Amino acid sequence: MTSGEGVAARQQARTAYSFLTPGLALFFLFVLIPVIAAFYLSFCRYDIIHAPVWVGAKNYARIWEDIASRGVFYTSLRNTAQYAIGTIPIGMALALVLALLLNTGLRGISIYRTMYYLPVVTSLVAVSMVWMWLYDPSYGLLNYGLELVSRGLSFVLRREVVIAPQAWLGDPGQAMAAIVVMSVWRGLGYNMVIYLAGLQGIPGHLYEAAIIDGATPWQRFWAITWPLLKPTTAFILVVSVIGASQVFAQVYVMTNGGPNNATTVIVHQIFQNAFSFMKMGYASAMAFVLFGLIFVMSLINLRLLRGGEVEYV
Repeated sequence: MTSGEGVAARQQARTAYSFLTPGLALFFLFVLIPVIAAFYLSFCRYDIIHAPVWVGAKNYARIWEDIASRGVFYTSLRNTAQYAIGTIPIGMALALVLALLLNTGLRGISIYRTMYYLPVVTSLVAVSMVWMWLYDPSYGLLNYGLELVSRGLSFVLRREVVIAPQAWLGDPGQAMAAIVVMSVWRGLGYNMVIYLAGLQGIPGHLYEAAIIDGATPWQRFWAITWPLLKPTTAFILVVSVIGASQVFAQVYVMTNGGPNNATTVIVHQIFQNAFSFMKMGYASAMAFVLFGLIFVMSLINLRLLRGGEVEYV
């Protein structure tokens, strides 16, 4: 390398670092330093008012005792798992079906894509407030629909049929299901767009060859579409698991963890302990337990969907 090339290389490096410095500074200031501070606080007793007091692993031991005794944190783990099981498979399946339908060259396809994606860019708090109105036991649209159904059945059967209004968010047996339905509807557009991108990346000549060989649409789906969508499915699954593990806004707005802790989730418990009970150390320990769970589940999902080999993009 000549001296001129060396000077040019150093100048390019300085230019690159000058562009990277603001972003790295923000990363260290607002991400890395808070994470390190939270990790330290997870080994302390801290209530914001007084200085942190080092207690070692007592916060983590307390979490383990709570799980062993099936306390509130155990309930939040179970509810988070129920939420994930309820939202991820149904949401991914519906998104794939919609993507297949919207990938057929329908007229006005952009309008349909916009309609399905609109809830994704809408404020989650606003969406939760709207669904609270839909679920209202007194004047909600869903209970009004049940009333119409009861009137129709009464007219057809020639006898009175009464379908009682449901307390969708007030019943411990229905509250989590109600939140799951809202969350699936809200996140459907995002997964659909990702699947659409994956479908449009599949070479068309593969389908042409399969049609010439006499393959049915169902055979083409299982032999071509589904295998080639495996990376897309892996990405959606990992992102969905992370999102389901961090669910908070709709729970906080619609039920605040109730009734009787039926909808409390991990992040809701972290928020409650940190800002309601002022147990910052215990909440930080919960946060790192959640991080560990998300990390392990993400690795497992990647290995299962990518043939045992984890690829980092």
